[in-house]
Amino acid sequence: MTAVSQRPISTTFHSTRVARVVTSAFLLVNVVIVHVMFFLAGPPAHNALGAIGRLLGLYLAFVMTVQLLLIARLPLLDRGFGMDHLTVWHRWTGFAIFWLAVLHPVVVLLGFARYDKVSFLRETVVFSQQMPVLLGMIAVALIIVVVAVSVQAARKRLPYEVWHTIHLLLYAVVLLAVIHQVYEGTAFTANALTQIYWWGLWAFAIGALLTGRLFLPLVRNARHRLQVAAVVPEPDNAVSVHITGRNLHLLPARAGQFFLWRFPGHNPWWQVNPFSLSAAPDGRSLRLTAKGVGTTSAGLRALRAGTRVFAEGPYGALTASQRVRQATLLIAGGIGITPIRALLEDPDLTDVVILYRVRDAANAVLGGELRNLAQARGARLHLLTGRTGPDNNPFAPESLARLVPDITERDVFICGPPPLTVAVLDTLRRLGVPKRQVHAELFRLAGG
Repeated sequence: MTAVSQRPISTTFHSTRVARVVTSAFLLVNVVIVHVMFFLAGPPAHNALGAIGRLLGLYLAFVMTVQLLLIARLPLLDRGFGMDHLTVWHRWTGFAIFWLAVLHPVVVLLGFARYDKVSFLRETVVFSQQMPVLLGMIAVALIIVVVAVSVQAARKRLPYEVWHTIHLLLYAVVLLAVIHQVYEGTAFTANALTQIYWWGLWAFAIGALLTGRLFLPLVRNARHRLQVAAVVPEPDNAVSVHITGRNLHLLPARAGQFFLWRFPGHNPWWQVNPFSLSAAPDGRSLRLTAKGVGTTSAGLRALRAGTRVFAEGPYGALTASQRVRQATLLIAGGIGITPIRALLEDPDLTDVVILYRVRDAANAVLGGELRNLAQARGARLHLLTGRTGPDNNPFAPESLARLVPDITERDVFICGPPPLTVAVLDTLRRLGVPKRQVHAELFRLAGG
């Protein structure tokens, strides 16, 4: 018989509400301040185009600080919204930066060209000879490169490692943008208050980034000194890497979360991959399981025992702390089984049903462990095999309702390839499962 968890249902919604209130207040206050800075800036622009270009520059600078905060892995945002939502916002913020970075210089140059009564091209050549303006132009060019490789058509053709490495150009963009603002941003230096606000905002954004992405990972890795203990081949070209270290009971990781993993000496330092924990942390070891589809993941089989490991995290909100009901449904597709397998160990999840979508039983990664765990916990495991078609679509509304008749009374945790996850989310909506009971994680991650 499955033991009923004695821990209270999570305060997820409280955390989400706090995150929403804080985020909304931060954005609203700063947008108001940006407009105040615009009106206080002097001297006035030569014409309407110049004024519009100046405002677009203020927007651009502010949105860039927002982007830094999104990739800083702030605990408030990560726990309140989850990495999946933050990734979507990161993507749209990136496109906003792209358009602002293009429009700001174009409109400014059009304004000056009209004032000087010369062509746009001639004005561009003249301004490009000024170093602060040239640095801004270089920043725009780098932004265009990063956005170009983030377009879905290009993203599908690039290995994750290449895409992530190109995204490191964003840090050069930030440096160039700050230098450009120092020399060209009249609105930023209108008076002492605007200077204190603006550089305080940049200090906060850059400080959060350095703390979350550099200092904290360095401290944690120095404390835990992670290393590979064993490498175990799995079905379907997957591999499990067992990792040990010191004082792992102090690492604040939970089942369902992931880390950004680096293997210095085995791969270049800039190659990093997000891999979920495929077993619940027990204070003695960690385990990741990955499918060999990229340079880093395919090379995991060649790792030797004793190889140093650098981990950044934990990240993600696909944990039992999200539950709002007593009963649970876990849905996984392909290698998305890794966080689901870890969640199955969490004693806070009760009355569990697992749906695992794979091509065939032989390709069920961690299938044996799932069966043993399900039996030990009194959970129901459904291995859903075969090609999807009119006669075999387990995530169609009628099929899912037949497999789990009480689905509206359960928390639903989902992890799998985007097409599967999107299809399941649509079915849950059509079946009337309350949104607050649905917890999903897609295979996508913010760069940086």
